[in-house]
Amino acid sequence: MIARAGGRVAFVLKGYPRLSETFIAQEILALEQRGLDILIVSLRHPTDPAMHPVHGQIRAPVLYVPEYLKDEPRRVLRGWQQARRLPGYRTAWRTWLKDLIRDPTPNRIRRFGQALVLAAELPTEIGNCTAHFLHTPASVARYAAAMLGIDWSVSAHAKDVWTIPEWEKREKLGSVRWAVTCTETGRRHLAELAPAPDKVMLCYHGLDLERFGAAPARADHADGSDEARPVRLLSVGRAVAKKGYDDLLAALALLPASLAWRLVHIGGGVLAGDLKREAARLGLDRRIEWRGAQPQPEVLKAYREADLFVLAAKVARDGDRDGLPNVLLEAQSQELACVATALPGLAELIEDGKSGVLVPPADPAALAAALERMIRSPEIRRRLGRDGEARVRRDFDMRAGIEDLAEQFGLPPARAAAAD
Repeated sequence: MIARAGGRVAFVLKGYPRLSETFIAQEILALEQRGLDILIVSLRHPTDPAMHPVHGQIRAPVLYVPEYLKDEPRRVLRGWQQARRLPGYRTAWRTWLKDLIRDPTPNRIRRFGQALVLAAELPTEIGNCTAHFLHTPASVARYAAAMLGIDWSVSAHAKDVWTIPEWEKREKLGSVRWAVTCTETGRRHLAELAPAPDKVMLCYHGLDLERFGAAPARADHADGSDEARPVRLLSVGRAVAKKGYDDLLAALALLPASLAWRLVHIGGGVLAGDLKREAARLGLDRRIEWRGAQPQPEVLKAYREADLFVLAAKVARDGDRDGLPNVLLEAQSQELACVATALPGLAELIEDGKSGVLVPPADPAALAAALERMIRSPEIRRRLGRDGEARVRRDFDMRAGIEDLAEQFGLPPARAAAAD
């Protein structure tokens, strides 16, 4: 493999831009500002109705490969005709064929076709392919890098860490130059599977604290006793199984009818319709506002208007789970007290009773008890909000993680770069 330290890098993403992946956008922007020359490669065209402001600040061009091979057959054919002349084509083909035998799916075929196009169309100065997510983006990056004879690397996050087969994780981790993941729990899991465990490093996403700014002064006195001043709950997350919104609705239905609260939900997702129908069935629909996916300024405004943040994440039936959701970092940066579930990744951020409240996952009764206590206790919300904000600013500033990534990409240390 060719390692061109500090050279141009192709970032292979599932889709770009995406409202649900601000952590990727903030990383790309920060690495650009540190001097990394980036080409964004997207496996899908955007589907969200808006963009975050951070997307408008990113200068990197975007290469969209065919999302479905049938949509651009001539481009795929041209890619194959050029890629088959590359020095590593046979190695990539054998790797893919071995994968296909174990995973005989249309998805596996599509990823090789996308890799053919990528390998054929990447500019010659690209010295590294790095993938965000260990599942499909990593497959495309791995096959294309093998064809070109260059290094590849990966950032693993949540679903990709826990839902792909162990054989696939082992083999991908065996061929990467380096891998990072965003929780210590995930790092330990991947390191146990990696042929060279020291290739797998912990790198918290962290938060761009300059972009989020100082927390507002909170005049938070609502205690759930006055319908004219309900306690404002907020949850930000996609309507998918692992976010536990069914458990949150069940918990809200257990709260005393006399308790004054309102919930705002921000996020898209395939289960949104089901959740709205369930809320109506439980008699909660008049208390809940479903805002759908929103750009970051609107999300920040919602954090600042809320009294309490709640995230009922859990392990889904297919094994999918959250790592360390950035929405918790964002909420805490605004001194917003958080109630969340005690999944390992979430517990790396929230210290129960010190910087937030943790309850067992998939336990609506425990969640309801915690919510009732927090709704009735503005002084506890203020204390946990202050302590949560202090912890985020002390331990989860994204600059530390960006410097770790800059080193992996061969950039000079920050002080040396500033001196130049």
